[in-house]
Amino acid sequence: MSNSLVAFFSETGTTMDVANRLARTTDSDLFAIVPSDPYTSADLDWRDKQSRSTLEAADPSCRPTIASRVEHIEDYDTIFLGFPIWWYVAPAIINTFLESYDLSGKTIVLFATSGGSGMGKTASVLKACAPDAKIVDGGILNNASDAELKNFAARYL
Repeated sequence: MSNSLVAFFSETGTTMDVANRLARTTDSDLFAIVPSDPYTSADLDWRDKQSRSTLEAADPSCRPTIASRVEHIEDYDTIFLGFPIWWYVAPAIINTFLESYDLSGKTIVLFATSGGSGMGKTASVLKACAPDAKIVDGGILNNASDAELKNFAARYL
């Protein structure tokens, strides 16, 4: 078991690709954050003000359930946490993930993929979900090469 974990949420495969390559280049363990209730394409339609993802983003108390848990999360010192940016923040399921564990003393490095927006205040918003962890805004990694991913991770490992 590695002392670093790459945990990610991905619905279209973009974030999953980055997470897989990041885990491989850093010899980290990998965990997919999968919702108990899978999203449909209609759920992800950001143009529809009544779509599931739009409604979740508008509700700060929303916490979608996750299908499984990370075993032995206490063994990890560093967690790279990846997700797509939805409405300038992390999807609500990322809040669920952070609140599901005691992450005291851990370094959580956020990375995201995005079709156009930056990380905004994502790190400060997520800090409330893991107040005793060190949360770092790693940045957007859309088209990062394996070498760039390795250099990115080296800053935190």
